[in-house]
Amino acid sequence: MAKAPHLCFDKVLPWNLAKPHRMRVTGSGRVSAISPVGKQWVNGSTLRIRFLGGSAADHKLVKKHAPKWTNHANLEFEFTDDPNAEVRISFDSSDGAWSYVGLDNKNIPIHAATMNLGWVDKGVILHEFGHMIALGHEHQNPDGGIVWNEQEVIRALAGPPNFWSEEQTRHNVLRKYAANHVHGTNFDADSVMLYEFPGNWTQNLPGGTKGNDDLSVTDTAFVASAKMYPGQSGTGVTTVELPVFEAMSSSIANAGEEDLFSFTVAKTGTFVVETSGGTDLYLSLFGPNSSSDLIAEDDDGGHGRNSRVEQVLSPGTYFARVRHFDPNATGAYEIQVVSRN
Repeated sequence: MAKAPHLCFDKVLPWNLAKPHRMRVTGSGRVSAISPVGKQWVNGSTLRIRFLGGSAADHKLVKKHAPKWTNHANLEFEFTDDPNAEVRISFDSSDGAWSYVGLDNKNIPIHAATMNLGWVDKGVILHEFGHMIALGHEHQNPDGGIVWNEQEVIRALAGPPNFWSEEQTRHNVLRKYAANHVHGTNFDADSVMLYEFPGNWTQNLPGGTKGNDDLSVTDTAFVASAKMYPGQSGTGVTTVELPVFEAMSSSIANAGEEDLFSFTVAKTGTFVVETSGGTDLYLSLFGPNSSSDLIAEDDDGGHGRNSRVEQVLSPGTYFARVRHFDPNATGAYEIQVVSRN
């Protein structure tokens, strides 16, 4: 009997697993669960990547293939020995392949890996770096149309080389994302985020799915779009300077848009960043002097559906990123930074 394919598994922060989902009624009247938004790095970020072990040949292969994402997404990868690197890659052959998703990497202790490449080839490198820049599994696309032969999938993945429990298989393969959980496109059979599945694992695809070891046209267009990391052609997010104590009016004008503000702290103290208005917003705060070091984030900590972050900040420049909670919605709002000193 043939072995099941090597699959990667989702790394999910423990508090995300325990966090209750907010329920939202869509235009069709269907109730759907929405997981926390904001996994994308700030558009234009430089992500430092450090190797924890591995051979020179492994490192060379990663450096060759991983930057293919940056040819399209407005991100830069810097390979470094800096112990503060945002991304830290181990090469443990007994631990499979996995990566934390997007900004979740910033919540991992600095001594620990944020990605593991249990085997090293072009496809797995591109796939795991796709997770790192905040992409999900294509087979869990809510528009995927895959009807699983569930018991066959569970049986196969319980054996080598994955040895997954039924719950792991349901989490990593069988469950689709909620429609409002993800920014997304229609199902892409050519995506590097899709694995090869045998035909007997599905009820509606006799030939199964094919494994892909390169970025598809849709992969490259999506990561460069306004919903991910635009800007290489001059259409990226502009950082707006936000004066302390003075409220500023803004709006999420287009679905999936993110607004980025900066403000300067001259003296250590307690600061409050909050939004106001009738738009349901999600706020992330980065710094000091970095648009990738996540300090705090909030959903409904302010008045109504507004966001509020209160933090002790040291001198430096800080970045506040505002998104609509619903990636398909728009709306006006105000944002303000206040010093409690």
